[in-house]
Amino acid sequence: MSSRDSFSGRFGIIAAAVGSAIGLGNVWRFPYVCGEYGGGAFLLIYLLCVVLMGLPIMLAEFSIGRRAQSNAYRAFRKLSPAKPWYLIGVMGIVAAFVILSFYSAVGGWTIEYFIRSVSDNMSGDHAQQFKNFIATSYLPLIYQFIFIALSFAIVMLGVKKGIESSSKILMPLLLLLLLILCIRSVTMDGASEGLIFLLKPDFSKITIDSVLCAMGQAFFSLSLGMGCMITYGSYIKRNENLTYIAGMVAGADTLIALLAGIAIFPAAMALGIQPDSGPGLVFITLPGMFEQITGGMVFSTCFFLLLSIAAITSAISLLEVIVSFCVEELHIKRKPATLLVSLCVFLLGTICSLSLGIIPELSLFGKSFFDLMDFSSSNLLLPIGGLFIAIYVGWIMKKRFTARELTEGGVKNYLFIRLFFFLIRYIAPIAIIVVFISRLLRSDL
Repeated sequence: MSSRDSFSGRFGIIAAAVGSAIGLGNVWRFPYVCGEYGGGAFLLIYLLCVVLMGLPIMLAEFSIGRRAQSNAYRAFRKLSPAKPWYLIGVMGIVAAFVILSFYSAVGGWTIEYFIRSVSDNMSGDHAQQFKNFIATSYLPLIYQFIFIALSFAIVMLGVKKGIESSSKILMPLLLLLLLILCIRSVTMDGASEGLIFLLKPDFSKITIDSVLCAMGQAFFSLSLGMGCMITYGSYIKRNENLTYIAGMVAGADTLIALLAGIAIFPAAMALGIQPDSGPGLVFITLPGMFEQITGGMVFSTCFFLLLSIAAITSAISLLEVIVSFCVEELHIKRKPATLLVSLCVFLLGTICSLSLGIIPELSLFGKSFFDLMDFSSSNLLLPIGGLFIAIYVGWIMKKRFTARELTEGGVKNYLFIRLFFFLIRYIAPIAIIVVFISRLLRSDL
């Protein structure tokens, strides 16, 4: 136990956990799924999912990790030996690997567009430029490799020197850049329509699909159900209060998602860009916005630097989940373990990238391999993992152990403890089950 790495203090913990939660899920994925599912209505459902499911499950994962002082797999083996609950950890590790496969591809796109911005090479037909870029056989793979190499270098350094040190610098910079973009977006002519779209709910847009997507987005955005917060929880010292940390992380994550929407929708509406443009909303439409505004090159460079930072801070947490398993369970040293995992991620990520470009035949169930990895992780693996974590902490893990983890290092608020157990035992699991059953009972499935 004494040799196990840990975060040095509260700011480092929050910066690293926020870095894990805040990523492409907030800045790239949230705006386009919010646009596809009705704007303000989706935002409202998403906020409810964060409060009623996301925050309690994050606290549950932190509690498991700090109680066991182990990776996502071993934590369940220690807390419930000779029982199959360790499969939750296995599912989390698989989810982290699957997400990294397509996540690293998008991370590579952010680096490519950052370089284009710096070189002022962003004019022309942006839809065709993006299509040509992802259709090439080598450029997306080169940038994907660079993205994975950067993540590898940070994780290889360990928790304090790598993850914590980088997050302390990158996260405040991310927030600053996003605030600059928000100010520019809302000051454009016609921006008010975008703010109304984002902030005024149209309840006719609420469907079971939008609820399922909002739930999946909450899990994806908060890095739940994939072992990240269990792993990070194991690095948190006992004099730190988990409730305070989880609240800060969930609050910061939600704020960044909201700011991303404010940065994108007003500008998109002002320029006549449809909010339901899908995954290309950022890479196809925003370069057009930057091209038409004063100082566009500077804003474009800042924005795609922001995306790159957001992507890397999340990727290192996903990579750490798998690496910590290799180090502690397979007894591989950190450097070769990080290298091995990074190479495996690159190989699977190559298939994801090629499925969007020169080999579209790489598809299953009517989806490209990229889309299949995205859908299966966000809408299946993560909510199912969160469901079992809620059941485990709510009904299997001894209540006094959980209560001790939640109150240690802070004020012992027993009213909050009762509320937590009510949410984790009843509200979170029932809500997840109801959404899944409703989706499965749809007549078109």
